[in-house]
Amino acid sequence: MAKSPFENLRVIDSTYVFAMPYAGGILGDMGAEVIKIEGPGHLDIVRGGQFSGGFPDNDPGEDYWNRSASFNLLNRNKKSLTLDLSKEECREYLKELISISDVMMENYTPRVMKRWGLDYENIKKIKPDLILISNTGYGHGEGPFSAYPAQATTQEATHGHCYITGYNNDIPSKAGASYVDFLACWSGLFAVASALRHRNKTGKGQWIDIGMYQLGVMGTAEYIMDWQSNQNKSGRFGNRHPWRTPQGTYPCDGVDQWVVLSIGEDSQWGDFCEIMEEPELASDEKFATLLNRRQHHDEIDQIISEWTKTKNKYEIMELLQSKNIPCGPVFDSADCNLNPHYQERGFIERVEYPEFRNIGTRKIMGRPWRGSKLDARVRAPIEPLGSSNSLILQELIGMSDTDFKDFKTKGFIAEEPAEKRVVPTSSLEEQVQSGRLAYFDADYKSKLGI
Repeated sequence: MAKSPFENLRVIDSTYVFAMPYAGGILGDMGAEVIKIEGPGHLDIVRGGQFSGGFPDNDPGEDYWNRSASFNLLNRNKKSLTLDLSKEECREYLKELISISDVMMENYTPRVMKRWGLDYENIKKIKPDLILISNTGYGHGEGPFSAYPAQATTQEATHGHCYITGYNNDIPSKAGASYVDFLACWSGLFAVASALRHRNKTGKGQWIDIGMYQLGVMGTAEYIMDWQSNQNKSGRFGNRHPWRTPQGTYPCDGVDQWVVLSIGEDSQWGDFCEIMEEPELASDEKFATLLNRRQHHDEIDQIISEWTKTKNKYEIMELLQSKNIPCGPVFDSADCNLNPHYQERGFIERVEYPEFRNIGTRKIMGRPWRGSKLDARVRAPIEPLGSSNSLILQELIGMSDTDFKDFKTKGFIAEEPAEKRVVPTSSLEEQVQSGRLAYFDADYKSKLGI
């Protein structure tokens, strides 16, 4: 019978935005009890702020802070505790919770935990075998950037990714998504699992210090090594590749439909010319070798585009993959949800919300791996804000009724934001017109089977 690897593990999740919240959600997928802590006046900005994404049926509802699509994806499975950690009396109760927990996750700038007396040196006095994972932009320490706040967009610049992304003779560009956050998520999960194994062997906890910019630097390692070895400073290639030609993104039949292909060997080029029914191109002196193809890349791109635009992107993938030529259709978000391969892998999971939430049944991303002996699944949606305040503070820690009522009166704990914001809304048609959406599908629920 499959087992949950983190069953009976208690995790305190005092993190915000994407990276560590997603790691906490996946720990919950694997059986951990995860308690998300937010201050009533300092909620996770993904609850309805600038990073919240959409809302179910484009409706923020009366409790927008519980309905954000991004927030619900990242924070599945978690209990919700509100606690104003800027107040010393609240931090005392956090220390009580630390004393009975296994892992604590935080992503404040380095000065915050030290100011609160919750840096690792103090935490290990409370719970010597606790694992503390700190995720910051530039890591803890004496480096000149350590105290700076960061987000993935700016980090792409400081780890060198922006410089190598974009078209030749054009400005540096960012990636379409904040991928460094997800590198931090996967790295954090691996680090926690490693630290737990170390604890099982030694009985000792430890501090995991992640500097997100270092994760990004790992992704540009070949360019860094090229400079170290050859003093070469890489340029920008757009969709092309310095050693594979042709490589690019090409239009297909249909509106905004595209396919990506990459050819690295002369034999692959010959096979591709056969597929296009233009075998003479393989022996054309301009295209016969990698070097010559690179010199005539623009001309090749035009030839390929004339062929691809008459065909379906999936058909092209099947034709090229049958000859072991790397090729893939460009997916939009609908393709990612509805593609049969994703469905077969069980990557998109079904989540049932309680009726009072007015969210219904939804499908959200699971994990990018499967285990034949692993019970890993989205177990439940995150609770509404503050739903476990009494459970955790009173039943688990032992807060008195008097103190609990006092905390509520003072606004240290709550079930609603201390200040409700006005969430800007616009119709889906208006969002398409403004360019925020490419299109929308009014029939999406039936296609998803919900």
